[in-house]
Amino acid sequence: MKEKSTASSQKQIKAEKTNIRVHELAKQYNLTSKDLITEIETYGIVVKTHMSSLSPEDVKLIEEQRNLQSKSRETSVPLTTEDAEKPETKKAPQAEKKSKVNQHKHTTKKEKKKSKREVVEEKIIETKTIPDDNVSRQIQEGITVAKLASQLGGLKSTEVIMSLMKIGVMANVNESLDYETLVALADQFDFEPIRQLTLEDKILSEIEEEDDPKDLAPRAPVVTIMGHVDHGKTSLLDAIRNTNVIDTEAGNITQHIGAYYVESANGNLVFLDTPGHAAFTSMRARGAQVTDIVVLVVAADDGVMPQTIEAIDHAKAAGVPIIVAVNKIDVTNANPDRVKQQLMGHELSPEEWGGSTVCVEISALEGTGVEDLLEMLLLESELLELQGNPNRNAKGAILEAKLDRGRGVAATVLVQDGTLKIGDSFISGIYSGRVRAMINDQNKHLKAVGPSTPVEVLGFNGVPEAGDRFNVVSSEADARKISEKRQSELRQSQLSSNSTVTLDSLFDKIRTAEIKELNVIVKGDAQGSVQAISDELVKLGVGEVEIKIIRAAVGGITEADVLLAVASNAVVVGFNVRPTTEAMQLSTQENIDVRTYSIIYELISEMRAAMEGLLEPEVKEVIVGRAVVRETFKVPRAGTIAGSYVNWGSVSYNYPVRVLRDSVLIYEGKIESLRRFKDDVSQVATNYECGIGISDFDDVRVDDTLECYTLESVRRTLSP
Repeated sequence: MKEKSTASSQKQIKAEKTNIRVHELAKQYNLTSKDLITEIETYGIVVKTHMSSLSPEDVKLIEEQRNLQSKSRETSVPLTTEDAEKPETKKAPQAEKKSKVNQHKHTTKKEKKKSKREVVEEKIIETKTIPDDNVSRQIQEGITVAKLASQLGGLKSTEVIMSLMKIGVMANVNESLDYETLVALADQFDFEPIRQLTLEDKILSEIEEEDDPKDLAPRAPVVTIMGHVDHGKTSLLDAIRNTNVIDTEAGNITQHIGAYYVESANGNLVFLDTPGHAAFTSMRARGAQVTDIVVLVVAADDGVMPQTIEAIDHAKAAGVPIIVAVNKIDVTNANPDRVKQQLMGHELSPEEWGGSTVCVEISALEGTGVEDLLEMLLLESELLELQGNPNRNAKGAILEAKLDRGRGVAATVLVQDGTLKIGDSFISGIYSGRVRAMINDQNKHLKAVGPSTPVEVLGFNGVPEAGDRFNVVSSEADARKISEKRQSELRQSQLSSNSTVTLDSLFDKIRTAEIKELNVIVKGDAQGSVQAISDELVKLGVGEVEIKIIRAAVGGITEADVLLAVASNAVVVGFNVRPTTEAMQLSTQENIDVRTYSIIYELISEMRAAMEGLLEPEVKEVIVGRAVVRETFKVPRAGTIAGSYVNWGSVSYNYPVRVLRDSVLIYEGKIESLRRFKDDVSQVATNYECGIGISDFDDVRVDDTLECYTLESVRRTLSP
């Protein structure tokens, strides 16, 4: 009956005269947008996202297919009681019960026997797979010389010590060997070195363990609001939270990172309000990918501005979906269509124009369209299938940190997974601590918080940086040890140069397979120049490495450009523009390669030279001379010497040589000795006689031809 009522209710859903969006139809069917998209694809209807429109014909086809499936389920009725209880199949209740008991006993015995047999078979398999002496042994880092010699088939310790001396390591029998030393010995003694896990390695491996799918639960999406200054980012957040944050900010401009947990009728969301794209990028530069969705706020009366473009670049570099909020539609000169047209120039095509970018027209001051924006965010979150495991130690990222005179260090932590509790010991960046208190954005003290929850944490022993990872560990002592180790490593790294990409170091990084793509930020004085330079640089890409332009914009080189270079491991080139003082200081601090030019061909030429340096040179063989053997001599301890006459070019000592007999290659080796009369010489020219000794070859004969050659590396160039 329930299925019939459901079928009848489905029949009541009628195709409208206008198109309907996927998520609206999903609501009518009590389905998620993702489930409906999966279902209608089986009907041959292809849609892009939950915002895609369905025509009346599509809706009619969906209804027909769902009705057919409903009727099919209704007709699949099981056998009636009368059919099931025919005389020939009926059993007495007691007999049936007894039969079931016997069957259960028989099955249980059979399963027990089978499990024993399986155990025996597994033991046999394990015995067969025990490695023999020919298989490489595994040696743990930290082993002493004496124990290593013992494990290598009973070698003498002196043999191992001699081998260590050959690689420049002086050690006695009780000396412990590190991983790098074992790697150097591995090939000689045929074993596999195993690195000894540090305390930090062990703890981090436990932290990164995959969760059991049964423990995962849906979590709220983390949304970052970005856009140009004064386009209404914080006003939008005020409208969402029904608060007035903007009046508390100096100059009505956001000065810090705000993190807010918002509860709505359809679901919960976490919003991050950043003071600019620098904070967003600096977090990514430190490995903290905290954002699930970016809301790009664009004023309908102002359009796409420089910081709007920067926000798009940062969001794309982070690889997160973008939802556009076209704000201020209530003002007199608002033109949302112009904004959407400008966005298309930056690869953000509105869905209503056939693209895949969700655009919502809003007025943050009047509250118009805010509910629609929240609905789109929840729908996007539904498609992302965001999940977290509340039944594990918490881990997350630092959004903001400060030193409070009365409370000590206070840091805003976004808990991304697990549950954070009062008393938990943690490690964050180079600092550690113990949770003394947790306060949410409504100034309430909490005892525990789960995934996707921002909270202010007290209990740090130092001020962490935005973007530092936050991980709960089992003991405060372990956290302190890791903190001390990281601080020591930081001091050492500050004494050495950074490992960022420069054009000078690019070849080494390509050769060691660290990068396969060179990211470039292009800044110039005019749009035409910027576009021309970008096009030419992309053409320089070769098979070994490609050039990717991650930003091409008009204007000077700013701090934001350098921060993006840090996050994306890029180089910055400028044409007729210079870096700001802040950008110069930051590029020096972060070792970012910033180069400026006033002539386009010089910029392209230098980049071309750098790219050509990446190409493996072409190896070319060059014949340098030939000699014919006229007589052979047997010389004690030197073997057979070929008395030869150089009839073309010259022959040189230590050069490669081929022995040709009747123009057929007999042997390839090296000229081991070269003499004229009794004197050793380095080279013999044409029309001169000499004695030639060939390495490891005594079967040289009269009339053999000795061909002397060399291999030359020819520098490859890019095609014009």
